Amino acid sequence: MHCDVLVIGAGAAGLMTAITAANFGHKVLLVDHANKPGKKILMSGGGRCNFTNYYVEPDRFLSQNPHFCKSALSRYTQWDFIQLVDKHGIGYHEKELGQLFCDGKAKAILEMLLDELASAGAQLHMNCSISQILASENGYQVNSTLGKISANKLVVATGGLSIPTLGATGFGYEIAEKFGHTLQPTRAGLVPFTFSDQHKALFASLSGSSIDAVASVGDTSFRGGVLFTHRGLSGPAILQISSYWEAGDVLTLNLLPDIDAAQWLTSLRTEAPKKQLKTLLVNHWTKAITEAFDGIFDLSRTLATLSNEDINQLAKSLNEWPLRPSGTEGYRTAEVTLGGVNVDEVSSKSLESKHQPGLYFVGEVLDVTGHLGGFNFQWAWASAVACATAIHTQLAGSSD
Repeated sequence: MHCDVLVIGAGAAGLMTAITAANFGHKVLLVDHANKPGKKILMSGGGRCNFTNYYVEPDRFLSQNPHFCKSALSRYTQWDFIQLVDKHGIGYHEKELGQLFCDGKAKAILEMLLDELASAGAQLHMNCSISQILASENGYQVNSTLGKISANKLVVATGGLSIPTLGATGFGYEIAEKFGHTLQPTRAGLVPFTFSDQHKALFASLSGSSIDAVASVGDTSFRGGVLFTHRGLSGPAILQISSYWEAGDVLTLNLLPDIDAAQWLTSLRTEAPKKQLKTLLVNHWTKAITEAFDGIFDLSRTLATLSNEDINQLAKSLNEWPLRPSGTEGYRTAEVTLGGVNVDEVSSKSLESKHQPGLYFVGEVLDVTGHLGGFNFQWAWASAVACATAIHTQLAGSSD
C-alpha cells in the first residue's frame, strides 16, 4: 500500500493534517491503534468540546522555546477554525474568557472533521498497530497490521500520555527518539492536585463545593473556581496553575481575591467589634466552607478580640494561604502532557524534523502546551495546517 502522506494518530491534530493534505490533492492515509477516532474530542469540555478561544496569543502556551508556536498560530487562527464550524452550521457559545463550546455535544465537532476527511478523500484506518518504521530512499516503509505501507511523508500526531484509558501511549516519543530527537521531560498538565497532609480530610469534607480564588505558584497566578475533591483540589484555577507547579513547590491560594484582608479586618474591628469573623465571611463563602475553615483559621473569634498582629496573621492566611500538594492525579485525569519532542529540533514553519527529512510532528506530541480554555485544540488545528501546507509545497515542488 502506498500513499503520499501517512499520518499516525486520529486525534484533533491528525484529523486536521489529513484533511488539509488531502484537500491539496494528495493521497493520504490516516491510521490509529484505537478503535475509534477523536476520543479526546468527544470527552473534552465536559462533553461539549471547547474547540478554540477568542483570545489566542503565544503567551498562553508553555514550551522550552516560547517562540516556536508563533508561526503556526499566526497562519491558521481561531477565526479560520470558527469559519469551518460555521460552514457546518454548528451552534456554539462563549462560556467565559473567550472559551468557545458547542451548544450541543462534542460529537458535532468530530462529525464535522470526519465529514471533511471523507469529502477530501483521505483514508482512515482504525485498529492499526505499527510494528516498524524505516526510512527509505523515497520516504518511509512502515510495517503494520494493515500490511506494508510506503509513504513519501510521515506525520506523527500521536498526542501525549494524558488519559491512557482513551488509548494514549508514548509511541510518538519513541518514533522521535528513533530518528535522533531529544525529549523535554514529560509530566501531567491541567490536572488536579492531591494532598496527604492534614488538609486532605478538610478538602474531602468539602468535596463538591467550590470557591472563587486566585491560585499562585511563584510569580504565576490564575483566578477562577477552586473545587474541593475527595483527594485534594481541582477546578479551573487549579488546573491552570498545575502546569506551572513542580513537586515540592508551594501552592498559594488567595481566598478573598477582591479584598485586602488586613484593611478589611481593621476597619470591621472598628465598625462591628462584636461580630464573629465567620458571620462576615459567610457573605463571601458558602456556609459549609465557612464552617470548615473555622477550624483552621479560628473564625469564631469576635473582631474586638483581635490584636493588630492577629489581624496581620489572619489576613496573610486569607490572602496567601500556603499549601503543599503531595502530587497530582497524574496522567489518569490530566487534560494535557507537558514536555515532549524538543521543538528546537523541529522547524516552526513546516513542523518538519531537522534531523530526518520527510518526518513531521504536530499537536500535543511536541513540547507545546496550551492553557485551559481551547488553546490546546487551536494548537492542534494550527500545527496541522502548517504541516500539511508545507508538505504540499514540497510534494508539488518535487513533481514539477
